[in-house]
Amino acid sequence: MVLAARRADLLEQVAATCRQASGEALAVPTDVADEIQCRALVEKTIATFDRLDLLVNNAGLAVIAKLEDYTDLRLFQHTMSVNFYGAVYCTYYALPYLIHSRGRIVAVSSLGGKAPLPYNSPYIASKFAMHGFFDSLRIELMRHGVSVTIVCPYWVVTGFHEAQLDKDGIPRGPSGRAIYSKNMMTAERCALVILQAAYQRQREVLMGPGYLITWLKLLAPGLLDRIVIAFLKATVQRERKNALQV
Repeated sequence: MVLAARRADLLEQVAATCRQASGEALAVPTDVADEIQCRALVEKTIATFDRLDLLVNNAGLAVIAKLEDYTDLRLFQHTMSVNFYGAVYCTYYALPYLIHSRGRIVAVSSLGGKAPLPYNSPYIASKFAMHGFFDSLRIELMRHGVSVTIVCPYWVVTGFHEAQLDKDGIPRGPSGRAIYSKNMMTAERCALVILQAAYQRQREVLMGPGYLITWLKLLAPGLLDRIVIAFLKATVQRERKNALQV
């Protein structure tokens, strides 16, 4: 297993846990927004293990703001660089080896790749772009026996919302966890669902109300817009309530 993320200390902790479980793990600090680092990640993988069987594109971030409130488009571009181009870079450089192994590609998207969400325009744009890219790539790779699985999680309890940025690029910090509830999916459960889908070479995985959202967008898009607004209001209220309890 080759693990890639920006924070080298935390990355090495995860690698150590894998080794304790009798696995082989290589930690490669990588910023996927940098094409050169993505290429180096694949090169180190091949140099160490001499093959590549599965690529999981999981890096992602979000900026919460109205488009009119951005002082410039640098944060918008950064979000696209990480969420979309990071997946493109890693996939491009891994592709020759995945074709050789008849391997698997996983793109971790979001239900935001299926339906719009206000105040999240760069995030939603990046996820819609991922769907178009990987759906097209799937067709290209059919003749090579390489599968492409797009995963659309719902709410998963991670550090994602703590790392969310505002219009000035400032992370939300610990208060971001107030958005979660005890009934939401754990990261461990989500990872298991993703691995099972990759093993079965599934085309797409929709979590939570994913199928309902897909059909509403097709049959009643106006109704879906109103549901999204109501959902956001409820989310903000829950966040404020949980923050007060903390």
